[in-house]
Amino acid sequence: MKRRSKKYVEAVSKIDKSKVYSKEEAVKLVKETSTSSFDGSVEVAMRLNLDTKKADQQLRGAIVLPKGTGKTKRVLVIARGPKAQEAKDAGADYVGDTDMLEKIEKENWFDFDTIIATPDMMPMLGKLGKVLGPKGLMPNPKTGTVTMDIVKAVEEVKAGRVEYRTDSFGNVHGVIGKVSFSEEDLLANLDAFVSQMLRIKPATVKGEYVRNISISATMGPGIKVENSFDK
Repeated sequence: MKRRSKKYVEAVSKIDKSKVYSKEEAVKLVKETSTSSFDGSVEVAMRLNLDTKKADQQLRGAIVLPKGTGKTKRVLVIARGPKAQEAKDAGADYVGDTDMLEKIEKENWFDFDTIIATPDMMPMLGKLGKVLGPKGLMPNPKTGTVTMDIVKAVEEVKAGRVEYRTDSFGNVHGVIGKVSFSEEDLLANLDAFVSQMLRIKPATVKGEYVRNISISATMGPGIKVENSFDK
């Protein structure tokens, strides 16, 4: 049996596991029950009634959180010519084409959080699929990271865009900020994330769509949240 720290046990004691909290109560509790010594992240988890064997029920995309994520992401843009210059002007941390791809391949270089690429660069990027894929770094049109609108893509990532993707069980996870965020900012981000999931509900879903919602801090217990977002 896993031994829990005294701090964690104390945090758990503040939560009634049988209760589903209002979003306001849950956000207040998630700040109180964070047990990390650092400024931990706050994550939302949604269990959805999805059959992920069906292509139209595999949700994937990205959303720009209104209050950001509390983390500045390092952006690598793979592009040439005017698009490369646009990336530099937009504030991308690294810009290049084959030189950057070779650096990743030969030097095992991963000093970035997101890759954005123009469509014409994808055949070259595809050769690194086995390296980038497992790390969740392969650009994808569904998440807005394969695009000709480089400026918008860079600005959104820097502003606090988070990607989401359903797992094989129909669960979706997303970071909605830091423990240090105000309750109001966490609520705004939570509202935005859940509202996005409701907005992209597949038409083929039958029955109850949202089975449960919970939030937790990096090293804190899960807190169940009532689904009052579509009310």
